[in-house]
Amino acid sequence: MKRILSIVIVILVVSLAFEGVTAQTGKVDPRVLEDTANGAVGHFIVVLKSQAATRALGVSVSDSRIRTHLVFNALRDTANVSQPAVRAQLDSLGAKHRSFFVVNAFAVEGNRAVVDALASRADVLLIEPDRVFRVPLETADALAPNAPTGIEWNISKVGAPSVWAHGYTGQGIVFANADTGVQWDHPALKSHYRGWNGTTANHNYNWYDAIQTSLVGGSACGYALAAPCDDYPHGTHAMGTGIGDDGAGNQIGVAPGAKWIACRNMDRGYGRPSTYIACLQFLLAPTDLSGNNPNPDLHADVISNSYGCPIGPPPYGEDCTVTSMQDTIANLRTAGIFMSVSAGNSGSGCSSVTDPPAIFDASTTIGATNINDDIVSFSSRGPVTISGTVLSKPDLVAPGLSIRSSMPTNNYQYDSGTSMAAPHVAGVVALLWSAFPQLRRHVDETESILEQSAVHLTTTQGCGGDTSSQVPNNVYGYGRVDVNAAYDLAVSMGYALNRFYYFPFLLNDAAP
Repeated sequence: MKRILSIVIVILVVSLAFEGVTAQTGKVDPRVLEDTANGAVGHFIVVLKSQAATRALGVSVSDSRIRTHLVFNALRDTANVSQPAVRAQLDSLGAKHRSFFVVNAFAVEGNRAVVDALASRADVLLIEPDRVFRVPLETADALAPNAPTGIEWNISKVGAPSVWAHGYTGQGIVFANADTGVQWDHPALKSHYRGWNGTTANHNYNWYDAIQTSLVGGSACGYALAAPCDDYPHGTHAMGTGIGDDGAGNQIGVAPGAKWIACRNMDRGYGRPSTYIACLQFLLAPTDLSGNNPNPDLHADVISNSYGCPIGPPPYGEDCTVTSMQDTIANLRTAGIFMSVSAGNSGSGCSSVTDPPAIFDASTTIGATNINDDIVSFSSRGPVTISGTVLSKPDLVAPGLSIRSSMPTNNYQYDSGTSMAAPHVAGVVALLWSAFPQLRRHVDETESILEQSAVHLTTTQGCGGDTSSQVPNNVYGYGRVDVNAAYDLAVSMGYALNRFYYFPFLLNDAAP
């Protein structure tokens, strides 16, 4: 009897000790415990308490030319000081891991013993799941003719040709996407790729594959790619809408004078939070193909984000994490990188903008309209509630129905979705920053100009208590983006005048 009682006591003590680690600290997401139950090895993200105070930098540093470097240095310094002890413990436990600095965190592959050891550390803030999830990406509407069709209706709709007529096509700006990859040598994309000099290709610092190993298998491209490839395809279409032009009449992109770089964050439409974060870190400070030697001088200016990180109900699962993604997006905005994010295709009900990164305040969230400026039925609506704060979403809308753009291999295709809308706004920002270099890296001011100059649209849907005359509202945001009106507004606000009088300063500001 005493032996049985002793066993019961031991079991109880062990149980209480385990519960003490998880419940007392409140650090471990229940999904991580589920993924590492019964001896299983799980994937999870370990977020450290020490995070760089980048928001203070964004407020205190008025010179946008050095802001990106200061943010990068603050992030790297914080990681360099706080990560060695955690890294040493992970090594001693034999746990595979990758460190990040864009948010001070580790992506870890380990068992419950690793989780418990990390949860007991005072320098660990929380442990989030890093599960593989399916991204509800759009599928093709139909193949489109390869023959030139001139300037596509959607490019004209957002006013791009009028800004081209002023001499600004996005030159000097780096456009990026993180997506399923890109067919880099597509006729509408090749000459715009930063890694192509007209004779040879150099993919270092212009391309990174965050899908280092298979997530679901079957990729036609393979893994750890040394050159851009698109296996869904989805990223090639989004890239074309941003910057595409084959020089022979297929004018499919908003800012054809910009140069593009890219990162693959999905394996045939499946991703992890860590692959998303890896790509965003690369776009802040591009690296060589092995992921080493980051250089913030080569950062992206604008990023088109045509993906989601599902946290909603099945069939896509409740697998995405929030904290690490939210901090990453906020740090890039502070660094002066404009993030145009698709709202999602879960409409037409209210509060259907549900997934990161569209739900974040730091994201400029984009809904989809048709040729008549009507909201498309699939386009997700707001409002969004996150961390107790109610946000009006989307912020803007852009064409997203039957958009003709580039597709592998050397084809063109019609696609519909908010994934098609987001690249329009990223391209619009590329045009504005090309025309007004003093606006470059000033995300708040740029977003305000886009909102004021948008074609204001109203709705009677009443999401979030919106009135029928309210702008912004939770269906259209501030309205459909209009870069020609934004250009005129910037001129009226004195940006062109400032550019004239302070040209030497602005010439420096236009450099990477």
